[in-house]
Amino acid sequence: MEKAIANKDVVIIPKKKSIFFRLMNQWELQLMVIPAIIFIFIFSYIPMYGIIMAFKDYNIFKGIAESPWAGWKHFNMFFTAPEFSQVMRNTLVISFLKFFIGFPAPIILALMLNEVRHMFFKRVVQTVSYLPHFISWVIVAGFVGSLLSTDNGSLNIALEKVGAIDEPISFLSIPKYFWAILVTTNVWKEIGFGSIVYLAAIAGVDQQLYEAAALDGASRFKQIYLITIPSILPVILIFMILAIGNLLNAGFEDILLLGSNPVVRDVADVLDTYVYRRGIQHSLFSYATAVGLFKAIISVALLTMANLLSRRAGSSLW
Repeated sequence: MEKAIANKDVVIIPKKKSIFFRLMNQWELQLMVIPAIIFIFIFSYIPMYGIIMAFKDYNIFKGIAESPWAGWKHFNMFFTAPEFSQVMRNTLVISFLKFFIGFPAPIILALMLNEVRHMFFKRVVQTVSYLPHFISWVIVAGFVGSLLSTDNGSLNIALEKVGAIDEPISFLSIPKYFWAILVTTNVWKEIGFGSIVYLAAIAGVDQQLYEAAALDGASRFKQIYLITIPSILPVILIFMILAIGNLLNAGFEDILLLGSNPVVRDVADVLDTYVYRRGIQHSLFSYATAVGLFKAIISVALLTMANLLSRRAGSSLW
């Protein structure tokens, strides 16, 4: 902040330090950031050269530079493709389900754990809830497949025992169950790990606020609503911005593994799996690049819009 120094009638405003001078004053911190910058530049920015493929008829033998230009051909092919509406519908529905169910789930878990006074029980719940995050989707998909199997699957056995069904149901082969299975599995896998950040934010709340509220007769629910949630709201907003920016990232590994049955493709095919099938399996590299670029542009637009809206609430990424 610039300071004005008044000397009688003369006001002297010191010159703002240059960026170079400020960087030199923080050289230790900048040195720590350099490896991350190099990593991002090599693996994120240099590969962006491949975006040119979206505007070319890429030939693997000629390479990117020598392949002929195609203009907007591949974008037009995608927008007019018969599966365009289906892929976009699945992407948006799955993304919104994951957002509206998966985003608040870690917040609710963190608020609940914060109210637990038995430390041993609290630590056990935390450990059990965030361990699934470190399990590969291949293992998770195998676990879900075994759980929902018609041959000695635990869920089918339980439903038959209570008389809810007469015969086993092949849940992963029925389209109407796929979205529920996918979202539930994602929430189970990520809820614990996502709650860690919110628990850390809650730990930084001034305890005197709770003591004052308790003296005023506020119940635990009122303390959560009036103190805890407003205190961690900046953290919630930042994660919401990132989540909105990833709305078109409906998923890849989870959908590819859980939706491997062709019977559920009509409800499981999203932009990422569509790019994989068209680009890798059918070798339509330029077409797949165009679809991926379309998704990236929409994601950046959503991220910018979410940041502008959250800035009005007093918290934003930039």
